[in-house]
Amino acid sequence: MALTQEDLQAIAGLLQPIQGEIQAMKGEIQAMKGEIQAIKGEVQAIKGEVQAIKEDVQELARRTTNIELTLENETNRNIKIIAEGHLDLSRKLDDALKVENEKELLLIRVNILENELRKVKERLAQIA
Repeated sequence: MALTQEDLQAIAGLLQPIQGEIQAMKGEIQAMKGEIQAIKGEVQAIKGEVQAIKEDVQELARRTTNIELTLENETNRNIKIIAEGHLDLSRKLDDALKVENEKELLLIRVNILENELRKVKERLAQIA
């Protein structure tokens, strides 16, 4: 079972190309690691951009909700108040104009103040 010097050199000669291939594979693995790190960096950048987009969408949703509430609670109610004031046209024009105009204006002012109070409460809730 004794290996001669020639046998060992033959085995070493066979192992030489394998070692070269292993070194080449190590180099390729290192290159892949570098590429993976670059991809990880890009994914992190994309995550940051997605987070910014999410925040923008949330802000738009909040603004849309405020617009909807203003339309529903203030604008639509004011139109309804004005329309209701014009239903009673059978009264004398002079009397109706004096009382109804003042009433409509006061109702509109109250409605606007209620909406502003709601907005202030929301702002306080956000701050607190």
